[in-house]
Amino acid sequence: MALNTDKNIKRYYSISEVSKMLGVSETTLRYWETQMPQLNPKTRPGSKVRQYEEKDLEVLRNIYNLVKVRGFRISAARKYLNENRQGVEKKADILNMLISVRDELQLLKSQLDTLV
Repeated sequence: MALNTDKNIKRYYSISEVSKMLGVSETTLRYWETQMPQLNPKTRPGSKVRQYEEKDLEVLRNIYNLVKVRGFRISAARKYLNENRQGVEKKADILNMLISVRDELQLLKSQLDTLV
C-alpha cells in the first residue's frame, strides 16, 4: 500500500469548512442532504458531527452548479443528477476551469492597469 505523501490533502471536512468552500450556509447543506440521495456524509459514531469526504465535495459542487449557478429547482437538480451524472460532472469541471481562467485574467488586467 502506497503512502500518501501530499500533506495538504484532508480526508474529512467539517460542515463549516464545506460551507465556506461553497459559499452557502450550513443550513443549506443540511437541506441538500435531505433532498439528494447521492449526498450522504459520514457521521462520527455516537454523535451527529458530519464528515464530508472528497466524493461528497464533488456531489456538492455539482448540486451548487445546478441550483445556484444554473437556477434549477432542487427537484429538477435531483432528477438531472440521477439521469445525467457524467454530463453534470463534465459541465461542472468546465465551469470551474472557466472561473479560474477568469480570475487569472482579472489579475493580469489589474497588474496591467497599475503599469499604465
